[in-house]
Amino acid sequence: MDLPTLYEDADIVAVDKPAGMMTHPDGRSSEETATDWFKQTYSDVTLERPYAHRLDRDTSGILVFAKNQEAYDFLRKAFTDREVQKTYLAVVLGVPSEKKGVIDFDIGRSRKDFRLRSAQRKAKGTLRDAITRYEVVGEVEEGGTSRAQPRGQKYALLELHPETGRTHQIRVHLKAIHHPVVADPLYAPKGAPTLGMGRLALHAYAIDLPLSSNSHTEIVAPLPPDFASVLERFAGASERFAAR
Repeated sequence: MDLPTLYEDADIVAVDKPAGMMTHPDGRSSEETATDWFKQTYSDVTLERPYAHRLDRDTSGILVFAKNQEAYDFLRKAFTDREVQKTYLAVVLGVPSEKKGVIDFDIGRSRKDFRLRSAQRKAKGTLRDAITRYEVVGEVEEGGTSRAQPRGQKYALLELHPETGRTHQIRVHLKAIHHPVVADPLYAPKGAPTLGMGRLALHAYAIDLPLSSNSHTEIVAPLPPDFASVLERFAGASERFAAR
């Protein structure tokens, strides 16, 4: 296994994680994870937990690892202090009525399923603040070509900027506003894969990262082929994000 390197210096390396790969071992599965790859590739690094943040298994895109303790501490503080600017792309069911907005529902654990998080008031455990900014950057309608189905299903392409990093945050927030991510097996399990997307339609596209040298670097993860194919349905979207 080899993960494409998007950025690297003496302290960190950012890779392009494919959908379907876990960030780190979960203690239940023996499958190889991104952290396993990192420890094999950078065998001189002794950090037990080198990843500065996490991506869900089904999310593709940028994942950053630290090569030493100082870099790890610096990155963790940057994420905690909200100095890292993250950009995600998601295709969702339906089109939000507000083309730009902020979702700020607190997130806790679901009372129905231990795997899930919830933005409902009766969520289990401690509710943690969570903020996600979004913008609708494309709309498309599929189907609706017969008298029996005069109108098709609408979809929106969203650019998202999570200001906090809660587990499943984007997925939970989008479900809470009734626009779940296409093909989400946890938060839209009854929705069949659509638009030709057979996996979670969520991609960690870009990250603006502070560096210990008092500078910043913006890292962009190329659109995976399946995601790029779906974006071709949204006028101008594939060119806009492929050219960035």
